[in-house]
Amino acid sequence: MVFYRKYRPQKIEELDNEEIRQNLYSIFQKGGFAHAFLFTGPKGLGKTSTARIIAKVINCEKHKDLKGQRTEKEIEPCNKCEQCLSITNGNNLDVLEIDGASNRGIDEIRDLKEKINLAPFKAQKKIYIIDEVHMLTTEAFNALLKTLEEPPAHAVFILCTTEPHKVPATIASRCFRINFTRATAEELVRSMQRIVKAEEIKADKEALLEIAKIADGSFRDATKILEEVAVFAGRKNVTADLVNERFNTLGISENLASMLEALSQKDTKKGLLICKELVRQGMDFKFFIEQLIDRLHLMLLQEVGVEKREAQIPFSLLEIEKLFEILTQAYQETKTAVLAQMPLELAILEWGEDNAQVVSVEEVQEDSAPIQSAPNLPKKAQEPVSKSNQENEAPVDPNALKEGLFHPDANLKVSFYNKLIDQVKLQNHLVAGVLRGCLAEEIVNDKLKIIARSKFHKEKLEETKTIKLLEECADKIMGKNISVQITLQPA
Repeated sequence: MVFYRKYRPQKIEELDNEEIRQNLYSIFQKGGFAHAFLFTGPKGLGKTSTARIIAKVINCEKHKDLKGQRTEKEIEPCNKCEQCLSITNGNNLDVLEIDGASNRGIDEIRDLKEKINLAPFKAQKKIYIIDEVHMLTTEAFNALLKTLEEPPAHAVFILCTTEPHKVPATIASRCFRINFTRATAEELVRSMQRIVKAEEIKADKEALLEIAKIADGSFRDATKILEEVAVFAGRKNVTADLVNERFNTLGISENLASMLEALSQKDTKKGLLICKELVRQGMDFKFFIEQLIDRLHLMLLQEVGVEKREAQIPFSLLEIEKLFEILTQAYQETKTAVLAQMPLELAILEWGEDNAQVVSVEEVQEDSAPIQSAPNLPKKAQEPVSKSNQENEAPVDPNALKEGLFHPDANLKVSFYNKLIDQVKLQNHLVAGVLRGCLAEEIVNDKLKIIARSKFHKEKLEETKTIKLLEECADKIMGKNISVQITLQPA
């Protein structure tokens, strides 16, 4: 049996989250308890395991009832009686676990309502554990609400969810809510030390701390990683270097430092070369971007004086804010990207080419030196200093379109494309980054032609949702319907 199942906590005292332990002791020490609980928090924190422990606390045969003041020791289940053993084995007839994702319809909840009035088979209470409860349909929630309002005395509900905002307020208000927060490094190490001791694994504490970093606050993930590393190590001692080697994080500090240096210098080529090397190393780009954001967060705290500054910070507060924005978007895109490195590469392009200006094909052919725009300055620095500047920044007048040109002034021609990128950036930073690497022809017959410099950029911009976004933004700027066509620049 895999570690995370074999070493599930079976008592309250075995729960590694101290806050959850104290909450449960407080609930049951007072004698009474709620008829419905709502467990919220990210995956892998022990919500379902805790629900089973509560089922054992309520139904343990050594507990004739849970009324009156009790000590922590008296609250714990014995894990020896028929009720405790059957709950542990998952075959207790009075403890029903329901997967909200696959039993989300009203028919399943109606079936539950019909059977809930039947008395428990052997246990003191019927326990209904509904996992991923946020997946229930609106009709199913409405049916469940009536049961939660007037539950039978012998029934207890434990609802678990990773997305509490999707649980209707009417449901949540009738439950005793317990929030499971991400585990600290110390809690993860405590959890793993239990397994290391039981399995007689030789592991350094530094190795466990490295695993805790990779696990991102999840007990289940930490346990799975520990098992993989233990198998990989064989009879060897599990060390921090071994963990780094197994999960391709060896030298990540150096890569992070190099990437931050490239970003501070806006050196696009260097940033892309680092990405290429990370691909060769087999780096997890989601994890790498997390670490980049973590470094920037530390810089932010140092810049405002919350943390002690240990070295020179290469970014201003405004630059840190901008990088946060770009990297967060890249992190979200990484989850669904066909090529894991592409979102970060596009983020590097957007950041590095922030000063680059895209002009029309005709201008590029006439002059090898393209028009450069002003750098992306803070809002105060961008404020116009004269009325003439304000006039130059005015929206492009559709009536000024003559003979396929925006305006005789090339700056207004450039201004439209800048405005298009700015509009797109409000909704999708990565698409805005792609646009900065493309060329734009004049609008002819209400058609804007964007010329991509690579096949990847062309395919990215040709996606249905992207075309729709581009046309909506162009329509807003021009005040009329504009169609967008994407072509590939000739070699």
